[in-house]
Amino acid sequence: MQPTLLSSPVFQSVLSRIGRLGLFIFGWRTKGRVPDLKKFILVCAPHTSNWDFVFFLLMVFKFRMAACWMGKDTLFISPFRSLLKRLGGIPIDRSKSLNTVSQMAKEFDRNDRLVIAIAPSGTRRCGASWKTGFYHIAKQANVPIVCGYVDYKTRTGGLGPVFIPQGDIAQDMKQIQSFYRDKSGR
Repeated sequence: MQPTLLSSPVFQSVLSRIGRLGLFIFGWRTKGRVPDLKKFILVCAPHTSNWDFVFFLLMVFKFRMAACWMGKDTLFISPFRSLLKRLGGIPIDRSKSLNTVSQMAKEFDRNDRLVIAIAPSGTRRCGASWKTGFYHIAKQANVPIVCGYVDYKTRTGGLGPVFIPQGDIAQDMKQIQSFYRDKSGR
C-alpha cells in the first residue's frame, strides 16, 4: 500500500485535531482505544448513512490510526479521487470478481503495519446482510478483526473488542455481530 496522509506523524497530529474538533462540533464522543496490534481488519458498522463515513473518518483521525479503507469505486470520482486515495481509500470495483480477498491478504503479507477498514454490510440499506469478505481477508491473512462502531442513539463511536477468526464462519459471524446488537444506525 502506498503511504497515506495518515501515515505521516505531522499530518496525524493535524488530522487528530481536526477529528477531535469535528466530533465535538457534531456532538459525538468516542470510546475505546486502538489495540496494540500492527495489523488488523477494522469492521465499521452499522453502515446506514453516508454520514457513517464522515464519523468513522473523524474517529480514525482522532485515534491517529494509519488506516486504509475499502470503498466502492464510484466514490472515487474527479476531483476527489486523489484526495480520497491520500486519505487511505482503496477503490473496489464490485461489478467484477477480482479476487479482492486474496489481493488484500497479500497486502497484509507485504506490509509491516496495515489496518484496513471495511463496512461489512457493503450498503447503506437498513437490515442488509453482511458480506463476509472482511472475515475471509482476516482469516487468509491471519490477522485479527477489531469491531469499530457508530451509535447514533448515543452519538458515540469507537473501538470495541478484538476478535480472532476461528474458522467456523457461522459461529464467528454470530459472535462478531452480537457486539453490534445495541448499536443504532442513522
